[in-house]
Amino acid sequence: MTRILYAIQGTGNGHISRAMDVAPELEKYGQVDYLVSGAQVDIALPQTVRYKSKGLSFYFGKNGGINFLKTFTNNSSTTLYREVRDFPIDNYDLIINDFEPITAWSAKLNGKKCVALSHQSALLSDKCPKPKSKDVVGKMILKNYAPASKHYGFHFNAFDSNIHTPVIRKAIRSMDVQNHGHYTVYLPAYSDHRIIEILSQVRSVKWEVFSKHSQKAYEIGNINLSPVSNQAFVKSMVSSEGVLCGAGFETPAEALFLGKKLMVIPMRGQYEQHCNAAALQEMGIPVVKKLKGSSIEKIKNWVKDGEAIQVNYPDELEKIVAGVIETEVGK
Repeated sequence: MTRILYAIQGTGNGHISRAMDVAPELEKYGQVDYLVSGAQVDIALPQTVRYKSKGLSFYFGKNGGINFLKTFTNNSSTTLYREVRDFPIDNYDLIINDFEPITAWSAKLNGKKCVALSHQSALLSDKCPKPKSKDVVGKMILKNYAPASKHYGFHFNAFDSNIHTPVIRKAIRSMDVQNHGHYTVYLPAYSDHRIIEILSQVRSVKWEVFSKHSQKAYEIGNINLSPVSNQAFVKSMVSSEGVLCGAGFETPAEALFLGKKLMVIPMRGQYEQHCNAAALQEMGIPVVKKLKGSSIEKIKNWVKDGEAIQVNYPDELEKIVAGVIETEVGK
């Protein structure tokens, strides 16, 4: 039986969301062990996770970007090196990696093939849209954070031969899509205070905000704030008029699939999100540079006159995983 390791990035919720559907497909082809590294995930993989690590985590700030002080102080290079060195990478015949650094570097240092199956893999292609401003450091991190010997990517469009359209979770595909008129908000890099300060100026609609920084639900005017919950977030998004979120990958892709109005605010200093924003902008999705006073009018106009763009992403995951296994196992 093929011994498969599926290593998943745990900074943010998108990687785990995709893994929920990828995992059962991988299990058709062998014995799968799971590793999750990262400290910023709010949802759990249903499968038993054999290996857990803080990994190399980026921590969300409250002003639109990464909290670099917390990121620096909460990551230990000594611990990370030891985990890379000691990981039993030779126990596995196939390593599937979703932008996870420990197993990627362990495989590289031990001469093992590591197959990347991730959104970040798509961004390495020169055929993908890129932001106008150059980010040499961002490109370097993207290329070297979790190195792989083979790349299979996901993006909003199949820009290259090794790029597939997004994995839309079965939980989303099976939902009864409705429109109750509210707007769903997920901006983990902003404080509750900043979100309330700006969105309270857009009084014509109800905002359902999922907060990375609050442990309890509360309501202020036309804004409901709740701690992040996968089930509650999906319920809110599926029944919303529109979605206001960061320029990540999974949430915008799901909003497009559901036919919801979408506006994104890329995180400051996050090259990946600025690449995503460039691709979404080409599709006609409005992009706001930062959540601040000058963006209120743009948000108001989007609420009043913005149009939904629906993309019927096909369910190709079974075929994608089968192709990866057929190509990579035994080589």
